[in-house]
Amino acid sequence: MKRQINKILVFVFLSNSLLSQSVDTNHIEYFKDRFVLYSDFGFTSAPFELKHSFSEDISTLNYKHNIRPNIGLGFSYKWLALRLSVPLIDNIRNVSKYGATDNFNLGLRFTIKKFFCDFDFKRTTGYWLKNGINIDTTLNIDYPHLIFDELKALNFSASAWYFKNNNFNMTAFYGQKAHFKKPVHTWSVKGTMNFFGIGNEGSLIIPYQLVSDSSSRIGGVTYSAYDIGFIPGYAFGNRIKNWQFSALLGFGAVLQSKFYTTSYITRGFLGIAPRYDFRMSFGYSNAKFFLFLVTELDNKSIQFTDLIYRQYYYSLRLKCGYRFKKK
Repeated sequence: MKRQINKILVFVFLSNSLLSQSVDTNHIEYFKDRFVLYSDFGFTSAPFELKHSFSEDISTLNYKHNIRPNIGLGFSYKWLALRLSVPLIDNIRNVSKYGATDNFNLGLRFTIKKFFCDFDFKRTTGYWLKNGINIDTTLNIDYPHLIFDELKALNFSASAWYFKNNNFNMTAFYGQKAHFKKPVHTWSVKGTMNFFGIGNEGSLIIPYQLVSDSSSRIGGVTYSAYDIGFIPGYAFGNRIKNWQFSALLGFGAVLQSKFYTTSYITRGFLGIAPRYDFRMSFGYSNAKFFLFLVTELDNKSIQFTDLIYRQYYYSLRLKCGYRFKKK
């Protein structure tokens, strides 16, 4: 039953006039009174890496997971929007060589005046360590990667962007219920709160062949962090002859409380961590239909002295839809 629930994601967003940015008809054309039907196709990915002087030849471990492309169908009309998403293929790569991956993603987005709010939960279970054959002699050239079936990455984030320019709108950025009419540029500030980490159900995350002391940070069974901060950024959008391009870039630092757990002990530290994210939307939009390619990248990291854990979340999605005129 749990697996079936994970295969179907339903998003319902409710809003009203209080949850919308001020309407700017000079720079943005809105279609909020039209029934919008759309479909999308794409995938999300959450690879991570661990950096440390594990041996003379190994300083970086790259953990990847199988890809599960999915297709979505949704609609929006005035204050209501709904999207249903199901995976097209369980795992696109050979499971015997790369293992099986299970994803669960849930998100909520809305605007309040000059703020764009984004709540996001991601869980990815099932990873493979690239070129594990260099570590584990039981592997061979046909099966060169070390599979971690229970290795899990979790992420929960709550963020809000403030845009200085009233003419910039994330509704137009994504191009579903609105699009830009003129170029718009703005500085932004992102307030963000995150909890993220990885765990292997009580087993070592780093292969035991590289762990000299299982009670040290190298012998971790979980690495996790809670952080909070403000990230300055820049955003712009423009549409020329119905072709639209929009981007949002942020770079800064967060105050971070970080932890590692071994089979023997849990230790916590306080520090500062770099943070950057990037969102881009490119496509074609007129009054009737739209076609957009949307990509998002979110980078998170934890450093325990000479051990660095970097988590990358990115998505790529092709979205097309039709805006029905009101009769």
